[in-house]
Amino acid sequence: MKKILTVIGPRPQVIKSAAITRVVRDDFRGELEEVVVHTGQHFDANMSSDFYAEMFLPIPRYQFEIDDSEPLPINQMIQNIQAAVQKESPDALLVYGDTNSTLAGTISAIIEDIPLIHVEAGMRSFNMLMPEEGNRILTDHSSDLLFSPTKIGVLNLKKEKINSDKVKYCGDVMFDNSLFYEAKAREQSTILTRYNLKYNEFNLFTCHRGSNTDDAVKLRAIIEGVIDIKLKSGNEIVFPMHPRTEKMILKFFGPYYLDQLKSEILVIPPASYLDIIMLECNSNIVITDSGGIQKEAYFFKKKSLILREETEWGEILDNQAAILFKVNEGSLIQAYDKVQKLNPNFKDIYGDGKAGEFICNEILELLK
Repeated sequence: MKKILTVIGPRPQVIKSAAITRVVRDDFRGELEEVVVHTGQHFDANMSSDFYAEMFLPIPRYQFEIDDSEPLPINQMIQNIQAAVQKESPDALLVYGDTNSTLAGTISAIIEDIPLIHVEAGMRSFNMLMPEEGNRILTDHSSDLLFSPTKIGVLNLKKEKINSDKVKYCGDVMFDNSLFYEAKAREQSTILTRYNLKYNEFNLFTCHRGSNTDDAVKLRAIIEGVIDIKLKSGNEIVFPMHPRTEKMILKFFGPYYLDQLKSEILVIPPASYLDIIMLECNSNIVITDSGGIQKEAYFFKKKSLILREETEWGEILDNQAAILFKVNEGSLIQAYDKVQKLNPNFKDIYGDGKAGEFICNEILELLK
């Protein structure tokens, strides 16, 4: 049996990892063993044991914490991952996406001289000001096996002269998850009835990226823009507020402003993954700066207004399912009008829903 050590950090990575964890458990038992390491990056109460139970996932074998009083959190991650590697002696190390946890896993694999597997390889925003872009590039160029969710990702890796034998088009593990968890959400989520939400009569809004939340002018423009959208469209705005966003609203504008916002739109606590899926499936349009949510909106055949100047998921734009919005240029209400006029075809561009199985088979081939 071959052992892989999977490194995860922020909540979206835990969700991505579910697709492979589920396949290892159900279809590759006896061939693959997975040991999961949580670096402690962005750990919060939403990633408690209840969260893992909702995701039908085991709690990670290693769940580290970051000491915020110490400098360079990524160094702590590397040291902890190395300790897990030395104890477990895995045959390979697997990372997802583009976070600091991803980079820490990459550096750990290099130091420990074990094969590195990157799921969600080849994604590029072509904006080197984004820390995630550097993390993606460094991880891709250090990996022994690269799984790209899109054909554009494969082309990006080819342009960067990465050995094509290492690169595999697999489809998107998040599409696998959307198929699996949509059914679970419809069975278990009560969020629509809790807030009396009707199909296509509300817009889902999320905002958490530092490029938006940490700039008072941008943050105010976004908030006031979504209020304008509610007034013009007549559709409720549902805003699961990220703790970071709440913190910055209070810092910039004070508690009275936050109270006023809550009287204008439906502000709710951070939602569980199954609840988010139900909000996505039943919304009219999705307004977001989240890479994962813009993609899930596409999976569920919803148009989206992306509060960013670029996206790694260019296929969504190419298929007329979304537009980008530069917060400092133009009005959000005008951008919303443009989204309404889009006529997407929602082509099957993210695989067949079996990316996890493909990835596990290829890992076994690598480790023979």
